[in-house]
Amino acid sequence: MRALDDLLRECAPQVLGAVVRRYGDLDTCEDAVQEALLAAAKQWPVEGVPDSPAGWLIRVAARRRVELTRNESARRRREETAGRMPDAVEPRGDDELTLLFLCCHPSLTPISQVALTLRAVGGLTTAEIARALLVPEATVGQRISRAKQRIRASGARFEMPSAEEWAARLTAVLQVLYLIFNEGHTASSGAELSRVELTAEAIRLARQLRGQLPEDGEVAGLLALMLLTDARRPARTRPDGGLVPLAEQDRTLWNSTTIAEGVSLITGTLRSATIGPFQVQAAIAAIHDEAARPELTDWPQILQLYGLLRLLAPGPMVTLNRIVALAEVDGPVVALAELATAAADPALAEHHRVAAVRAHLLEMTGDRAAARAQYRLAARRTLSLPERQYLEARAEKNAERS
Repeated sequence: MRALDDLLRECAPQVLGAVVRRYGDLDTCEDAVQEALLAAAKQWPVEGVPDSPAGWLIRVAARRRVELTRNESARRRREETAGRMPDAVEPRGDDELTLLFLCCHPSLTPISQVALTLRAVGGLTTAEIARALLVPEATVGQRISRAKQRIRASGARFEMPSAEEWAARLTAVLQVLYLIFNEGHTASSGAELSRVELTAEAIRLARQLRGQLPEDGEVAGLLALMLLTDARRPARTRPDGGLVPLAEQDRTLWNSTTIAEGVSLITGTLRSATIGPFQVQAAIAAIHDEAARPELTDWPQILQLYGLLRLLAPGPMVTLNRIVALAEVDGPVVALAELATAAADPALAEHHRVAAVRAHLLEMTGDRAAARAQYRLAARRTLSLPERQYLEARAEKNAERS
């Protein structure tokens, strides 16, 4: 069943891109594709997976799209004619990238662009998007609905934007790919730590984008960041699926080929392009990956880079990550004082990472009892089973030592 779910998730953006290219109505086409996916989930386990899963889904979605618009007589006649030739609608290599830029339409706010694209291209659920954006699920649903309405009202066509429009949409496109990758790297909920299908999809789309914009520093920086982060995946989990923190990972398991590609990318772009947030994050990832042992990590340089990142792209997660680096350079007491201020940010209210960072810092100070309480609080707040198990294990270790 998991293999079927993965196949359907992989096919969904290709199918949606092909159907939107043919019919042009994102909202109705997405409904039709969702119904085709449901039909596949019911029929394929019984009848078997067709030779061309995407082609099957496109044909079913095309027919369903005609049915959804049947009450509009003029459109119905036009689309019924097209519906009798479903094989003419086939996936194309650039469909997903075009769909990505369509969802990042300039008439939308940046947050709506991100939410819509995560839904249409990334295949994330509304709940997953809400956790990725740190906003309520109902808010995400409303934003996606309004975004579709705005795109429809704008009369946008399914085509790559002009050169003048690239810059206006690129920031949102990069953010979308980053969030898709993050949800795959550390799933916000569920029994598994990572979702390889999402990280692979984000990397694939980032490579496509890099092919379109080979000179753009932030595109290169994002791809480098993904590669340098994903390279550690083989060492992030134990055989039982448990989480292994960075400092305890067997670094011989890291993918050296992927690291070399990421380091080459970020090194090259830092020499030639205007620096941006994704390049800074990639540089931080490269420092971690190039340290043969945890104690050889250049924490002062990482702290300096987080200071730059805080200026370029301030945010709650940047703040928390900088505090961790600060503890390695100036000690946990200084870091705890900064954490007390950072925790007042509404975006971090009740977030499990605040409690987890505080627990880590308290453990560094030797306050085992307080660290244990914070680890347990963080464990209660996370929706990820591997994270919860890891945090509970840390709490137990501190109970034994206190």
